[in-house]
Amino acid sequence: MMKRCFITILAVVLALALPHKAAASGHDGEDFSPKEMVMEHLSDSYIWEITTIKGKEIAIPLPVIVRSSTGWHCFLSDKICHGGTYYGLYLAKEGKYKNKIVEDVGGEQKRPLDISLTKTACGLIISLLIVMILFLVTARAYRKKQDVDYCPKGLAGLMEWLIDTIMTGVIKPCVGENYRKFAPYLLTAFFFIFVSNLLGLVPFFPGGANITGNITITFFMAFATMLAVNLFGSKHYYKEIFWPDVPIFLKAIPLMPIIEIIGIFTKPFALMMRLFANIFAGHSIILSICSIIFVTAHMGVAMSGSMTAVSVFFMIFMNFLELLVAFIQAYVFTMLSAVFIGLAQEGH
Repeated sequence: MMKRCFITILAVVLALALPHKAAASGHDGEDFSPKEMVMEHLSDSYIWEITTIKGKEIAIPLPVIVRSSTGWHCFLSDKICHGGTYYGLYLAKEGKYKNKIVEDVGGEQKRPLDISLTKTACGLIISLLIVMILFLVTARAYRKKQDVDYCPKGLAGLMEWLIDTIMTGVIKPCVGENYRKFAPYLLTAFFFIFVSNLLGLVPFFPGGANITGNITITFFMAFATMLAVNLFGSKHYYKEIFWPDVPIFLKAIPLMPIIEIIGIFTKPFALMMRLFANIFAGHSIILSICSIIFVTAHMGVAMSGSMTAVSVFFMIFMNFLELLVAFIQAYVFTMLSAVFIGLAQEGH
């Protein structure tokens, strides 16, 4: 009961604090745009916003590493994030390069080679470090105890339960007899997605980065699954692709081989879009509900107060729902990856 009260009070405090931050940034109920607010929070950036105190934004400037027409440059993003220009580099305010680093070359706005550590990239590193720490702590607990009947406690015990659940409930039955070969990748994928999803729900540093809601991240995870499927596929897997057991006229056209080859790419595409769309949509819904507070801010005390209470209630509900979604999406990605890998391991 105390935990529920604390969460409710915390949510109300955050909700009441958000309008002040918006006002300090020049937004009020009249000119506030929910679409701009949602896209600003979900898009990548060169700074990590912490909070705003008395109209002053507190943020962590991130390293900018670019190769422009004048050579390589490395500096902190605070030199350009507030309308500044550094070595001819600046942030585009509109157009297809909006909020990206650009330079003027021959009177034309162009993008330099950009390998900067953005908010998403830093969030990715933080998630990987957390996953590594979780695995190393669990391994250390088992290394100290050589007893076969040893039962770990605390964090190691929780990790054992999660690993055993994924191994026995997903990886082993879906992959088949070669499940140990692919278990390290599948377990890493599960914990990385799960931790990243949880960090995305934390509204303060080091959370808040939209990692798995970034299609670039989900693309490379799906690409890793595609490599695991096709690089380690059995000869029967490739036989079913190029010479399946169907009537000869379907092979001669060749209709079925074309469908099977297309399937090589549609399966990881489905993995990529499923994870990206679900996480992106969940964050968008929470931010859209939050924007109700700003939209109704100028409608009077009664309307603004009642809609703020409704908004806070639904935000609390959606955050609890997103906790469940964080686990479900990690589970589904791991399960589908295991199924695709298992299909490529089947014999005749």
